[in-house]
Amino acid sequence: MNELSEFAEAVAAPDVSELRQSPARFVNREVSWLQFNMRVLEEAGNVMHPLLERLRFVSISANNLDEFFMVRVAGLKGQVRAGITTQSADGLSPTEQLEEIATLAQHLHLEQQDHWQSLREELFDAAVVIHEIDDLSQEQVKYLQRLFREEIFPVLTPIAVDPAHPFPFIPNLGFSLAFEMIRPGTTATLTALVRVPGNMDRFITLPNDLSEDGRIEVVTIDTIINLFFHKMFPGYEVAGSGAFRVIRDSEIEIDDEAADLVVEFESALRQRRRGQVIRLEIEKKMPRALRRQISERLGVGSTDTFEVEGFLGLADASKICEIDGRI
Repeated sequence: MNELSEFAEAVAAPDVSELRQSPARFVNREVSWLQFNMRVLEEAGNVMHPLLERLRFVSISANNLDEFFMVRVAGLKGQVRAGITTQSADGLSPTEQLEEIATLAQHLHLEQQDHWQSLREELFDAAVVIHEIDDLSQEQVKYLQRLFREEIFPVLTPIAVDPAHPFPFIPNLGFSLAFEMIRPGTTATLTALVRVPGNMDRFITLPNDLSEDGRIEVVTIDTIINLFFHKMFPGYEVAGSGAFRVIRDSEIEIDDEAADLVVEFESALRQRRRGQVIRLEIEKKMPRALRRQISERLGVGSTDTFEVEGFLGLADASKICEIDGRI
Protein backbone atom coordinates (compact mmCIF):
# COMPACT_ATOMS: atom_id res chain seq x y z
CA MET A 1 0.00 0.00 0.00
CA ASN A 2 2.85 2.37 0.75
CA GLU A 3 4.24 1.88 -2.75
CA LEU A 4 0.83 2.55 -4.25
CA SER A 5 0.51 5.74 -2.21
CA GLU A 6 3.89 6.97 -3.33
CA PHE A 7 3.00 6.26 -6.98
CA ALA A 8 -0.30 8.10 -6.63
CA GLU A 9 1.47 11.14 -5.19
CA ALA A 10 4.00 11.10 -8.04
CA VAL A 11 1.31 11.24 -10.72
CA ALA A 12 -0.98 13.58 -8.82
CA ALA A 13 -2.75 16.19 -10.93
CA PRO A 14 -0.99 19.56 -11.12
CA ASP A 15 -2.27 22.49 -9.18
CA VAL A 16 -5.43 23.65 -10.97
CA SER A 17 -4.89 27.22 -9.80
CA GLU A 18 -1.50 27.29 -11.53
CA LEU A 19 -3.03 26.03 -14.81
CA ARG A 20 -5.70 28.71 -14.67
CA GLN A 21 -3.05 31.40 -14.38
CA SER A 22 -0.70 30.01 -17.05
CA PRO A 23 -0.76 31.72 -20.47
CA ALA A 24 -0.05 28.29 -22.03
CA ARG A 25 -3.76 27.49 -21.90
CA PHE A 26 -4.44 30.17 -24.53
CA VAL A 27 -3.88 30.11 -28.29
CA ASN A 28 -2.67 33.39 -29.75
CA ARG A 29 -5.46 35.16 -31.63
CA GLU A 30 -3.33 36.09 -34.64
CA VAL A 31 -1.74 32.64 -34.90
CA SER A 32 -5.19 31.07 -34.68
CA TRP A 33 -6.39 33.27 -37.54
CA LEU A 34 -3.47 32.25 -39.76
CA GLN A 35 -4.16 28.60 -39.00
CA PHE A 36 -7.79 29.10 -39.96
CA ASN A 37 -6.76 30.71 -43.25
CA MET A 38 -4.47 27.76 -43.89
CA ARG A 39 -7.52 25.55 -43.53
CA VAL A 40 -9.31 27.70 -46.12
CA LEU A 41 -6.36 27.22 -48.46
CA GLU A 42 -6.46 23.45 -47.99
CA GLU A 43 -9.78 23.42 -49.85
CA ALA A 44 -7.84 24.41 -52.97
CA GLY A 45 -6.37 20.93 -52.92
CA ASN A 46 -9.71 19.19 -52.49
CA VAL A 47 -10.33 17.45 -55.84
CA MET A 48 -14.01 17.02 -54.94
CA HIS A 49 -14.49 20.73 -55.69
CA PRO A 50 -14.78 22.06 -59.27
CA LEU A 51 -11.47 23.35 -60.62
CA LEU A 52 -12.40 27.03 -60.66
CA GLU A 53 -13.82 26.79 -57.14
CA ARG A 54 -10.47 25.44 -55.97
CA LEU A 55 -8.80 28.44 -57.57
CA ARG A 56 -11.30 30.68 -55.80
CA PHE A 57 -10.15 29.28 -52.44
CA VAL A 58 -6.59 30.36 -53.30
CA SER A 59 -7.86 33.85 -54.10
CA ILE A 60 -9.93 34.03 -50.90
CA SER A 61 -6.95 32.94 -48.83
CA ALA A 62 -4.72 35.57 -50.47
CA ASN A 63 -7.32 38.30 -49.98
CA ASN A 64 -7.72 37.30 -46.33
CA LEU A 65 -3.96 37.52 -45.84
CA ASP A 66 -3.92 41.02 -47.32
CA GLU A 67 -6.66 42.10 -44.90
CA PHE A 68 -4.78 40.46 -42.04
CA PHE A 69 -1.72 42.63 -42.70
CA MET A 70 -3.80 45.75 -43.33
CA VAL A 71 -5.56 45.55 -39.97
CA ARG A 72 -4.15 43.08 -37.45
CA VAL A 73 -0.44 43.32 -38.29
CA ALA A 74 -0.81 47.09 -38.67
CA GLY A 75 -2.27 47.25 -35.16
CA LEU A 76 0.62 45.28 -33.68
CA LYS A 77 3.17 47.44 -35.48
CA GLY A 78 1.42 50.50 -34.09
CA GLN A 79 1.84 49.09 -30.59
CA VAL A 80 5.56 48.50 -31.22
CA ARG A 81 6.01 52.07 -32.47
CA ALA A 82 4.21 53.35 -29.38
CA GLY A 83 6.53 51.35 -27.12
CA ILE A 84 3.73 49.14 -25.80
CA THR A 85 5.04 45.88 -24.35
CA THR A 86 1.85 44.55 -22.80
CA GLN A 87 1.61 40.80 -23.30
CA SER A 88 -1.34 39.11 -24.94
CA ALA A 89 -3.35 36.47 -23.05
CA ASP A 90 -0.96 33.77 -24.28
CA GLY A 91 2.07 35.63 -22.92
CA LEU A 92 3.52 37.18 -26.10
CA SER A 93 4.56 40.80 -26.50
CA PRO A 94 3.64 42.68 -29.71
CA THR A 95 7.19 42.15 -31.03
CA GLU A 96 7.07 38.42 -30.30
CA GLN A 97 3.68 38.15 -31.98
CA LEU A 98 5.06 39.83 -35.10
CA GLU A 99 7.95 37.36 -35.21
CA GLU A 100 5.54 34.44 -34.95
CA ILE A 101 3.29 35.95 -37.60
CA ALA A 102 6.18 36.50 -40.03
CA THR A 103 7.08 32.79 -39.97
CA LEU A 104 3.53 31.50 -40.35
CA ALA A 105 2.53 34.09 -42.97
CA GLN A 106 5.55 33.21 -45.11
CA HIS A 107 4.62 29.53 -44.90
CA LEU A 108 1.05 30.36 -45.90
CA HIS A 109 2.27 32.49 -48.80
CA LEU A 110 4.48 29.68 -50.14
CA GLU A 111 1.57 27.24 -49.90
CA GLN A 112 -0.59 29.66 -51.89
CA GLN A 113 2.03 29.84 -54.64
CA ASP A 114 2.33 26.04 -54.73
CA HIS A 115 -1.43 25.68 -55.17
CA TRP A 116 -1.40 28.37 -57.88
CA GLN A 117 1.25 26.52 -59.88
CA SER A 118 -0.50 23.17 -59.65
CA LEU A 119 -3.91 24.66 -60.47
CA ARG A 120 -2.45 26.52 -63.42
CA GLU A 121 -1.28 23.19 -64.83
CA GLU A 122 -4.72 21.69 -64.28
CA LEU A 123 -6.31 24.68 -65.98
CA PHE A 124 -4.05 24.07 -68.98
CA ASP A 125 -5.21 20.46 -69.12
CA ALA A 126 -8.79 21.78 -69.01
CA ALA A 127 -8.08 24.02 -72.05
CA VAL A 128 -7.57 27.24 -70.09
CA VAL A 129 -4.20 28.80 -70.97
CA ILE A 130 -2.57 31.68 -69.04
CA HIS A 131 0.02 32.95 -71.51
CA GLU A 132 3.55 34.19 -70.98
CA ILE A 133 5.24 36.47 -73.52
CA ASP A 134 7.25 33.69 -75.16
CA ASP A 135 4.29 31.45 -76.04
CA LEU A 136 2.09 34.05 -77.77
CA SER A 137 1.53 33.60 -81.50
CA GLN A 138 2.19 36.41 -84.00
CA GLU A 139 -1.56 36.93 -84.51
CA GLN A 140 -2.10 37.20 -80.76
CA VAL A 141 0.73 39.72 -80.43
CA LYS A 142 -0.78 41.83 -83.20
CA TYR A 143 -4.16 41.81 -81.45
CA LEU A 144 -2.60 42.73 -78.10
CA GLN A 145 -0.58 45.52 -79.72
CA ARG A 146 -3.79 47.09 -81.04
CA LEU A 147 -5.49 46.57 -77.67
CA PHE A 148 -2.55 48.18 -75.89
CA ARG A 149 -2.51 51.18 -78.21
CA GLU A 150 -6.26 51.81 -78.15
CA GLU A 151 -7.38 50.83 -74.64
CA ILE A 152 -4.51 50.22 -72.23
CA PHE A 153 -1.86 52.85 -73.00
CA PRO A 154 -4.30 55.80 -72.73
CA VAL A 155 -5.06 54.97 -69.07
CA LEU A 156 -1.46 54.30 -67.98
CA THR A 157 0.88 56.92 -66.54
CA PRO A 158 4.51 55.89 -67.10
CA ILE A 159 6.78 57.88 -64.80
CA ALA A 160 10.54 58.42 -64.91
CA VAL A 161 11.98 58.48 -61.39
CA ASP A 162 14.90 60.87 -60.94
CA PRO A 163 15.66 64.06 -58.97
CA ALA A 164 13.36 65.99 -61.31
CA HIS A 165 10.54 63.42 -61.02
CA PRO A 166 9.93 62.32 -57.41
CA PHE A 167 8.70 58.85 -56.54
CA PRO A 168 4.91 58.72 -56.97
CA PHE A 169 2.44 57.76 -54.27
CA ILE A 170 1.46 54.09 -54.45
CA PRO A 171 -1.99 53.51 -52.88
CA ASN A 172 -2.95 50.60 -50.69
CA LEU A 173 -2.82 47.32 -52.66
CA GLY A 174 -1.41 49.29 -55.57
CA PHE A 175 0.19 47.08 -58.22
CA SER A 176 3.07 48.60 -60.19
CA LEU A 177 5.87 47.61 -62.54
CA ALA A 178 9.39 49.00 -62.21
CA PHE A 179 11.96 49.13 -65.00
CA GLU A 180 15.67 49.77 -65.06
CA MET A 181 16.46 51.15 -68.52
CA ILE A 182 19.51 52.12 -70.48
CA ARG A 183 19.88 54.07 -73.72
CA PRO A 184 21.97 52.10 -76.26
CA GLY A 185 25.42 53.54 -76.77
CA THR A 186 25.51 55.30 -73.41
CA THR A 187 26.02 54.39 -69.77
CA ALA A 188 23.15 56.54 -68.57
CA THR A 189 20.38 54.62 -66.79
CA LEU A 190 16.80 55.55 -66.03
CA THR A 191 14.30 54.14 -63.57
CA ALA A 192 10.69 54.10 -64.68
CA LEU A 193 7.44 53.08 -63.00
CA VAL A 194 4.10 52.09 -64.48
CA ARG A 195 1.26 51.90 -61.98
CA VAL A 196 -1.63 49.69 -63.03
CA PRO A 197 -4.98 51.37 -62.22
CA GLY A 198 -7.02 49.49 -59.66
CA ASN A 199 -10.08 49.38 -61.92
CA MET A 200 -8.20 47.64 -64.74
CA ASP A 201 -8.77 43.90 -65.17
CA ARG A 202 -5.69 41.85 -64.31
CA PHE A 203 -6.55 39.21 -66.94
CA ILE A 204 -7.41 39.85 -70.59
CA THR A 205 -9.24 37.10 -72.51
CA LEU A 206 -8.16 36.66 -76.12
CA PRO A 207 -10.87 36.46 -78.82
CA ASN A 208 -12.11 32.99 -79.80
CA ASP A 209 -10.77 33.33 -83.34
CA LEU A 210 -7.24 33.66 -81.91
CA SER A 211 -7.57 30.53 -79.77
CA GLU A 212 -6.74 27.01 -80.82
CA ASP A 213 -9.08 24.03 -80.47
CA GLY A 214 -11.67 25.99 -78.52
CA ARG A 215 -9.28 26.83 -75.71
CA ILE A 216 -9.81 29.78 -73.38
CA GLU A 217 -6.65 31.86 -73.57
CA VAL A 218 -5.86 34.77 -71.26
CA VAL A 219 -2.98 37.18 -70.75
CA THR A 220 -2.20 39.22 -67.65
CA ILE A 221 -2.10 43.00 -67.90
CA ASP A 222 1.49 43.01 -66.60
CA THR A 223 2.52 40.64 -69.41
CA ILE A 224 1.04 43.06 -71.94
CA ILE A 225 2.81 46.06 -70.39
CA ASN A 226 6.14 44.21 -70.43
CA LEU A 227 5.54 43.22 -74.04
CA PHE A 228 4.98 46.79 -75.25
CA PHE A 229 6.96 48.79 -72.74
CA HIS A 230 9.14 50.22 -75.54
CA LYS A 231 6.05 52.06 -76.80
CA MET A 232 6.05 54.17 -73.62
CA PHE A 233 9.80 54.85 -73.49
CA PRO A 234 11.11 54.75 -77.09
CA GLY A 235 14.87 54.72 -77.50
CA TYR A 236 15.51 52.80 -74.26
CA GLU A 237 16.22 49.16 -73.59
CA VAL A 238 15.12 47.33 -70.46
CA ALA A 239 18.08 46.16 -68.38
CA GLY A 240 15.89 44.72 -65.61
CA SER A 241 12.33 44.83 -64.38
CA GLY A 242 9.85 43.47 -61.89
CA ALA A 243 6.45 44.09 -60.35
CA PHE A 244 5.70 45.14 -56.79
CA ARG A 245 2.69 45.93 -54.62
CA VAL A 246 2.23 47.60 -51.26
CA ILE A 247 -0.06 46.88 -48.33
CA ARG A 248 -0.74 49.88 -46.11
CA ASP A 249 -2.01 50.35 -42.58
CA SER A 250 -5.79 50.32 -43.03
CA GLU A 251 -6.93 50.03 -39.44
CA ILE A 252 -9.80 52.45 -38.95
CA GLU A 253 -10.16 54.38 -35.71
CA ILE A 254 -13.48 56.14 -35.18
CA ASP A 255 -14.27 58.70 -32.52
CA ASP A 256 -17.68 57.69 -31.18
CA GLU A 257 -18.22 61.23 -29.88
CA ALA A 258 -17.60 62.90 -33.25
CA ALA A 259 -20.16 65.54 -34.15
CA ASP A 260 -20.78 64.00 -37.58
CA LEU A 261 -20.07 60.26 -37.92
CA VAL A 262 -20.50 60.37 -41.71
CA VAL A 263 -17.70 62.92 -42.03
CA GLU A 264 -15.66 60.91 -39.51
CA PHE A 265 -15.99 57.74 -41.59
CA GLU A 266 -15.18 59.56 -44.84
CA SER A 267 -12.01 60.95 -43.30
CA ALA A 268 -11.03 57.53 -41.91
CA LEU A 269 -11.52 55.87 -45.30
CA ARG A 270 -9.33 58.47 -47.01
CA GLN A 271 -6.59 57.87 -44.45
CA ARG A 272 -6.98 54.11 -44.98
CA ARG A 273 -5.80 54.51 -48.57
CA ARG A 274 -2.72 56.49 -47.54
CA GLY A 275 -1.64 54.66 -44.38
CA GLN A 276 1.92 53.63 -43.61
CA VAL A 277 3.34 50.77 -45.69
CA ILE A 278 3.09 47.55 -43.68
CA ARG A 279 4.27 45.09 -46.32
CA LEU A 280 6.12 45.48 -49.62
CA GLU A 281 5.95 42.52 -52.01
CA ILE A 282 8.48 42.46 -54.84
CA GLU A 283 9.01 39.93 -57.62
CA LYS A 284 12.15 37.95 -56.99
CA LYS A 285 13.40 38.54 -60.55
CA MET A 286 13.71 42.31 -59.96
CA PRO A 287 17.37 43.48 -59.94
CA ARG A 288 18.73 44.03 -56.45
CA ALA A 289 19.61 47.71 -57.02
CA LEU A 290 16.12 48.45 -58.33
CA ARG A 291 14.57 46.58 -55.41
CA ARG A 292 16.63 48.57 -52.93
CA GLN A 293 15.67 51.84 -54.59
CA ILE A 294 11.96 51.07 -54.35
CA SER A 295 12.09 49.99 -50.71
CA GLU A 296 14.09 53.09 -49.77
CA ARG A 297 11.70 55.44 -51.61
CA LEU A 298 8.74 53.82 -49.87
CA GLY A 299 10.49 53.88 -46.50
CA VAL A 300 10.20 50.13 -46.01
CA GLY A 301 12.83 48.17 -44.11
CA SER A 302 14.13 44.72 -44.95
CA THR A 303 11.88 43.04 -42.36
CA ASP A 304 8.77 44.32 -44.17
CA THR A 305 10.02 43.58 -47.71
CA PHE A 306 9.12 40.18 -49.14
CA GLU A 307 10.35 38.53 -52.31
CA VAL A 308 7.69 36.70 -54.29
CA GLU A 309 8.59 33.87 -56.63
CA GLY A 310 5.41 33.21 -58.55
CA PHE A 311 2.26 35.23 -59.17
CA LEU A 312 2.18 38.59 -57.40
CA GLY A 313 -1.23 39.52 -56.01
CA LEU A 314 -2.98 36.15 -55.92
CA ALA A 315 -6.20 37.77 -54.73
CA ASP A 316 -6.68 38.82 -58.37
CA ALA A 317 -6.90 35.17 -59.41
CA SER A 318 -10.62 35.32 -58.65
CA LYS A 319 -11.05 37.05 -62.03
CA ILE A 320 -10.22 33.79 -63.79
CA CYS A 321 -13.17 32.19 -62.01
CA GLU A 322 -15.50 34.50 -63.94
CA ILE A 323 -14.65 32.93 -67.30
CA ASP A 324 -16.60 30.18 -69.06
CA GLY A 325 -18.41 28.14 -66.40
CA ARG A 326 -17.96 24.78 -68.13
CA ILE A 327 -14.90 23.87 -66.00
